[in-house]
Amino acid sequence: MQLVSREYIEIAADVRSGKPRIAGTRIAVEDVAVLHLKLGYSLVEIAGKYDLSLASVYAAMAYYFDHQDEINERKVQEDELVEVFKQNHPSRLQEKLKQLRNE
Repeated sequence: MQLVSREYIEIAADVRSGKPRIAGTRIAVEDVAVLHLKLGYSLVEIAGKYDLSLASVYAAMAYYFDHQDEINERKVQEDELVEVFKQNHPSRLQEKLKQLRNE
């Protein structure tokens, strides 16, 4: 039995930090899932918007549902790292805007 996802989904450590993505692109499976599940784009719209085959977009969603826990956990970890980075490296622009509002 051939797994369809292997034809359309690839993982390379040096591209998108090793996130599973649509083969030959930088569009991560997670990106497709967010566009579809959270932002409400249809899979046909996603394929058209990013010039992807419809089969690759469906494969991305199939991969997402097969690996949902690990993809979501990685997203949570990345979000936590971003928050720590923001706390340790405040935006100079945000600080300047805050100062201007207080004056």
